Amino acid sequence: MRTHGERPPRPEDPFAEAAAAARRELVREIAAGGDLQDPAWRAAFEDVPRHLFVPYYYMEGGGAPCSSAAGSSGEGGYERLWCEDADPDRRRRWLEGAYLDRPLATRVRDGDLVSSASQPSLMAGMLHALELRDGDAVLEIGAGTGYNAALLSHRLGDDRVTTVDLDEDITEAARAHLAAAGYHPAVVTGDGARGCPGRAPFDAVVATCAVSSVPPAWPAQCRPGARILAPLSTGLVRLRVRDDGHAEGRFLHTSAFFVPLRGATPPAPVVHTGGLPRRATDNELFRFLLTLTAGSLDPHEAYSLWQRERRPARERFGVTVSGEHQWAWLDDPEGPYAWPLGARG
Repeated sequence: MRTHGERPPRPEDPFAEAAAAARRELVREIAAGGDLQDPAWRAAFEDVPRHLFVPYYYMEGGGAPCSSAAGSSGEGGYERLWCEDADPDRRRRWLEGAYLDRPLATRVRDGDLVSSASQPSLMAGMLHALELRDGDAVLEIGAGTGYNAALLSHRLGDDRVTTVDLDEDITEAARAHLAAAGYHPAVVTGDGARGCPGRAPFDAVVATCAVSSVPPAWPAQCRPGARILAPLSTGLVRLRVRDDGHAEGRFLHTSAFFVPLRGATPPAPVVHTGGLPRRATDNELFRFLLTLTAGSLDPHEAYSLWQRERRPARERFGVTVSGEHQWAWLDDPEGPYAWPLGARG
């Protein structure tokens, strides 16, 4: 494992001093929320320079057209902030935004968001939930900017980290960002739903894109005891792998919203909520249940369940993967409330 002191120096960075101060403030904010209790992860967030992974990003402009001023080009309702903008005030805004605890839109295509940098505090919570140990090999699904792979490499060493993305433009950019920050994990262009068999087996799989069901390749490429953490519905499910054909676990309490995984994975079913009371459709936990049961339960059946079980929290739900079958459940994987996961109506 490569230690912090053995990492080669980074290329000269004109923003290094201001970025270090902003990074310390971000770490204090995340730690105050309780998401950086592990000293190894705190050290990673303190050292990895997020601004090198977002040389530009897009800010929502309330749906208004973006300014046509130099350096502020955008797409749709997004304003582009850039590290090389000629305007020093816009460069300052770019650097400040890179160290706020919020997600950043990094790729917009035809007005639609296709890639983003996740909220740092959510990333910290997800990394903590992986329960990583020295020597673990990790597969990340969704390379994004490369920032999460850098945090993993800081903790485990480059040779223990693999990150996969379908889009070659994204993997090329992630690889360049990682190199600029002094990290060199394996960056692979491929379908994340198929995992990365050439780098298996893994001790953990973490997805930074949403799925409607768990791709069978993920547990198949894991060692017994491995952890799989993935955004599903509007939550995060953490599975423990028993063997290559079986994994099971519950949802974490937190909400999570990610760009969907692209590739050999079916799209999420469409949910129709006509006739349901507004107090239900406006409730975030009920929307989680609706998405989780889409294609298996009629929305009115889901509403009856939600009422009967007194608005169950996310952590009462779980997922079981067994061979070619997988299902979601409430309270007990063998109990009365279970339904096929990712079923199509």
